[in-house]
Amino acid sequence: MASNLLLFMLLISGVFVLRASCLGINYGQIANNLPTPENVVPLLKSIGATKVKLYDADPKVLKAFANTGVEFIVGLGNEYLSKMRDPQKALDWVTTNVKCYLPATKITAIAVGNEVLTFNDTSLSGCLLPAMQSIHTALVTLNLDKQVCVTTAHSLGVLQTSYPPSAGAFRQDLSGCVAQILSFLVKTGSPFLINAYPFFAYKGSPKQVSLDYVLFQPNPGTIDPATNLHYDNMLFAQIDAVYSALSALGYKKLPVQISETGWPSKGDQDEVGASPENAKKYNANLIKLIAQKKGTPLRPNSDLNIYVFALFNENLKPGPTSERNYGLFKPDGTPAYSLGISSNIGNTTSNSGSTPAKNNTSIIMPDPPTSSSNGYLSISSGTGRFASSSSILLFLWFLVGSMLLRIVVV
Repeated sequence: MASNLLLFMLLISGVFVLRASCLGINYGQIANNLPTPENVVPLLKSIGATKVKLYDADPKVLKAFANTGVEFIVGLGNEYLSKMRDPQKALDWVTTNVKCYLPATKITAIAVGNEVLTFNDTSLSGCLLPAMQSIHTALVTLNLDKQVCVTTAHSLGVLQTSYPPSAGAFRQDLSGCVAQILSFLVKTGSPFLINAYPFFAYKGSPKQVSLDYVLFQPNPGTIDPATNLHYDNMLFAQIDAVYSALSALGYKKLPVQISETGWPSKGDQDEVGASPENAKKYNANLIKLIAQKKGTPLRPNSDLNIYVFALFNENLKPGPTSERNYGLFKPDGTPAYSLGISSNIGNTTSNSGSTPAKNNTSIIMPDPPTSSSNGYLSISSGTGRFASSSSILLFLWFLVGSMLLRIVVV
């Protein structure tokens, strides 16, 4: 019944056929009204998502997705970092939370901590690299290091400069930590993860920042004076600023993945731009770009490995209203807004051995979570998705550049 309702909602919304075969989704669970993981399997497959990022290593989720072929990044929360400096505890964690689910569930990466460096907590940041090293050593011990990599997700706040993109540079006070982490990533063949949210650019300066520019809508864009590259959306400018920052430290070939990006469908009175219409434009246009395998102006041939935030609206998340309204779907499985993605959910079955969702007469809700990852909860803080000073300057750079471009065209 739930899946039939989803299909009906998608059809009456006048959606067009679009399936992003390399779409990644953040699957958060800070809520007490979400469907069971077994019922999430066909829902996720209905939008063509093939990659999932968790903020923990929930056994119910990992078991439900066994033999589905969906790739998983599992998370190890910030609260565990100090413990993971102990090699034995790291080995125990990997054995319990990763090894026992392989190879049935396709776990490809472990994200150790979330946006740790921008908390400006030296005791926490000092534990990050040792924890990553211990987890990698555990994978080597268990002969899993060739199939599971170790990384960590960063906020755009790690950048000191992001305007224009060619001038991207890491914060000087973080250069030591960043350099050591980058060296580790290269040695272990792991990607650099970054969380990027153009929404906060618009929210912070709605009169100066072009809404079309942040929503991937047609706009004049601007040109990077150093590279002569044209940018018509903010996310690509942010990504290329990261590439430039990595190149400046000698890591030009390090792969970058956008571990979080999205747009809220609802917000508080001061959260300008949070609406179903804008969320639809942002995510639908983003998914089109992902499906086209279109790279950024600086790296046109590089695949966009992007994880949309998030699968569901989560009613127990702290912070402003927007934090509880980033989901593509409501907890009952219906779209939060018309996204424009075809659904084959009525023909999708789960390989986990559960009954297909379309045959269920109701969605089974789990008990409220007993605990949550502090690393996940931290994204509501001022060091999380909110715009940094360098991001604000990037927005102003766009404004000036677009004005100059209009003058040249005229």
